[in-house]
Amino acid sequence: MARYPPFWPAVRHNLSWLAVTFFISTPLGMFLAVLLDKEMRASRVYQTAFDLPVVLSLALVGFIWQLIYSRDQGLINGLTGSTIDWYGDPTYNLWAALVAACWRHTGYIMLLYLAGLKGVDPSLREAARVDGASERTTFFKIVFPVLAPINIIVLVVSVIEALRAFDLVWVINKGRNGLELIATLVTQNIVGEASRIGFGSALATIMLLISSVFIVIYLRIVMREQQR
Repeated sequence: MARYPPFWPAVRHNLSWLAVTFFISTPLGMFLAVLLDKEMRASRVYQTAFDLPVVLSLALVGFIWQLIYSRDQGLINGLTGSTIDWYGDPTYNLWAALVAACWRHTGYIMLLYLAGLKGVDPSLREAARVDGASERTTFFKIVFPVLAPINIIVLVVSVIEALRAFDLVWVINKGRNGLELIATLVTQNIVGEASRIGFGSALATIMLLISSVFIVIYLRIVMREQQR
């Protein structure tokens, strides 16, 4: 890959995508799930609001956030008086895309953890409450370990989302000018002007191998749990 300069920047961008979605979207989605699990007032309204981005495609998310990031008519520049081209400037466009992706990914993670929390045996929390454990201690010492299968699913989903991040970036600038990702390089080489089908297929194979590692790990854990 030394003869193909965009490859390593694309790898770094995919790793940045994974880090942000896993270390920012995941805790935020978990926090929202814990709040909604308490059945607070108007929780269904909040859940619907957080669920809405999940049903949208990443391409549509990119168009929606274009209204926020637009240099001339965007919400951010309108409020701050700035003239930054958030989607066009390579200094900002990766992070602008990541914020848009996290908006959608957080709702997805929230749904996964909310489903997991609904399946936790209430007697476990009741026993911890009788023993005088605080809510924080109960969650981290009892509830969170029970959610281990959900944690594995979230990790696998985050890795796959980071690898398949394509629609949003392609809508912005077709994966150029500081937004290179492995998926966009595959498309550029297979259907682009260069028409390097073999090279694009090799990049796609790399993506498949990386995804397969995490999928195999997930399947092994699931099968081990079933055997127990």
